[in-house]
Amino acid sequence: MDLLGLSEQELCTILDADPLTLLSGQLDDRPELGILLALLEEAEDRAGKAVLRRWVRARGPKGRPIDHLQARDFRAFEDDVEELEAKGFVLRGRRPNP
Repeated sequence: MDLLGLSEQELCTILDADPLTLLSGQLDDRPELGILLALLEEAEDRAGKAVLRRWVRARGPKGRPIDHLQARDFRAFEDDVEELEAKGFVLRGRRPNP
Protein backbone atom coordinates (compact mmCIF):
# COMPACT_ATOMS: atom_id res chain seq x y z
CA MET A 1 0.00 0.00 0.00
CA ASP A 2 2.73 2.40 1.02
CA LEU A 3 5.11 1.45 -1.77
CA LEU A 4 2.68 2.38 -4.56
CA GLY A 5 0.66 4.96 -2.65
CA LEU A 6 -2.50 2.87 -2.84
CA SER A 7 -5.64 3.58 -0.89
CA GLU A 8 -7.11 0.91 1.34
CA GLN A 9 -9.95 0.40 -1.15
CA GLU A 10 -7.52 0.01 -4.06
CA LEU A 11 -5.53 -2.59 -2.16
CA CYS A 12 -8.71 -4.48 -1.22
CA THR A 13 -9.73 -4.55 -4.89
CA ILE A 14 -6.29 -5.69 -6.05
CA LEU A 15 -6.07 -8.48 -3.47
CA ASP A 16 -9.78 -9.34 -3.67
CA ALA A 17 -10.09 -8.92 0.08
CA ASP A 18 -12.45 -7.11 2.41
CA PRO A 19 -11.24 -4.25 4.62
CA LEU A 20 -11.50 -6.33 7.80
CA THR A 21 -9.15 -8.97 6.36
CA LEU A 22 -6.76 -6.22 5.30
CA LEU A 23 -6.79 -4.52 8.72
CA SER A 24 -6.41 -7.78 10.63
CA GLY A 25 -3.18 -8.60 8.80
CA GLN A 26 -4.48 -11.90 7.42
CA LEU A 27 -3.08 -11.23 3.94
CA ASP A 28 0.42 -12.54 4.58
CA ASP A 29 -0.42 -15.93 3.09
CA ARG A 30 -1.98 -14.50 -0.09
CA PRO A 31 0.16 -15.45 -3.12
CA GLU A 32 -0.74 -12.22 -4.97
CA LEU A 33 0.89 -10.11 -2.28
CA GLY A 34 4.19 -11.99 -2.41
CA ILE A 35 4.26 -11.92 -6.20
CA LEU A 36 3.59 -8.18 -6.33
CA LEU A 37 6.25 -7.43 -3.74
CA ALA A 38 8.77 -9.61 -5.58
CA LEU A 39 7.97 -7.88 -8.88
CA LEU A 40 8.50 -4.48 -7.33
CA GLU A 41 11.58 -5.26 -5.22
CA GLU A 42 14.19 -4.27 -7.81
CA ALA A 43 12.09 -1.36 -9.01
CA GLU A 44 11.94 0.02 -5.47
CA ASP A 45 15.69 -0.42 -5.02
CA ARG A 46 16.56 1.26 -8.30
CA ALA A 47 13.82 3.87 -8.70
CA GLY A 48 12.48 4.51 -5.20
CA LYS A 49 8.99 4.92 -3.81
CA ALA A 50 8.40 8.40 -5.25
CA VAL A 51 8.94 7.21 -8.83
CA LEU A 52 6.84 4.08 -8.30
CA ARG A 53 3.96 6.14 -6.90
CA ARG A 54 3.99 8.37 -9.99
CA TRP A 55 4.55 5.46 -12.36
CA VAL A 56 1.64 3.33 -11.12
CA ARG A 57 -0.81 6.10 -12.12
CA ALA A 58 0.99 7.23 -15.28
CA ARG A 59 -0.38 6.21 -18.65
CA GLY A 60 1.93 3.96 -20.59
CA PRO A 61 1.57 2.44 -24.05
CA LYS A 62 -0.64 -0.32 -22.67
CA GLY A 63 -2.55 1.76 -20.12
CA ARG A 64 -2.00 2.64 -16.48
CA PRO A 65 -0.42 0.04 -14.17
CA ILE A 66 -3.00 0.85 -11.47
CA ASP A 67 -5.78 -0.12 -13.87
CA HIS A 68 -4.11 -3.46 -14.56
CA LEU A 69 -3.77 -4.10 -10.83
CA GLN A 70 -7.39 -3.21 -10.11
CA ALA A 71 -8.52 -5.50 -12.92
CA ARG A 72 -6.34 -8.18 -11.29
CA ASP A 73 -4.49 -8.54 -14.59
CA PHE A 74 -1.18 -9.40 -12.97
CA ARG A 75 0.39 -10.48 -16.27
CA ALA A 76 -0.23 -7.00 -17.73
CA PHE A 77 1.17 -5.45 -14.54
CA GLU A 78 4.28 -7.62 -14.84
CA ASP A 79 4.65 -6.33 -18.42
CA ASP A 80 4.35 -2.77 -17.06
CA VAL A 81 7.15 -3.43 -14.56
CA GLU A 82 9.32 -4.95 -17.31
CA GLU A 83 8.73 -1.87 -19.47
CA LEU A 84 9.76 0.40 -16.60
CA GLU A 85 12.90 -1.71 -16.17
CA ALA A 86 13.65 -1.45 -19.91
CA LYS A 87 13.49 2.35 -19.56
CA GLY A 88 16.09 2.17 -16.80
CA PHE A 89 13.49 2.79 -14.07
CA VAL A 90 13.10 6.36 -15.28
CA LEU A 91 9.79 8.09 -15.96
CA ARG A 92 9.68 10.43 -18.89
CA GLY A 93 7.33 13.32 -19.35
CA ARG A 94 6.01 16.09 -17.21
CA ARG A 95 5.10 15.81 -13.59
CA PRO A 96 1.46 16.54 -12.89
CA ASN A 97 0.72 19.81 -11.12
CA PRO A 98 -0.09 19.29 -7.43
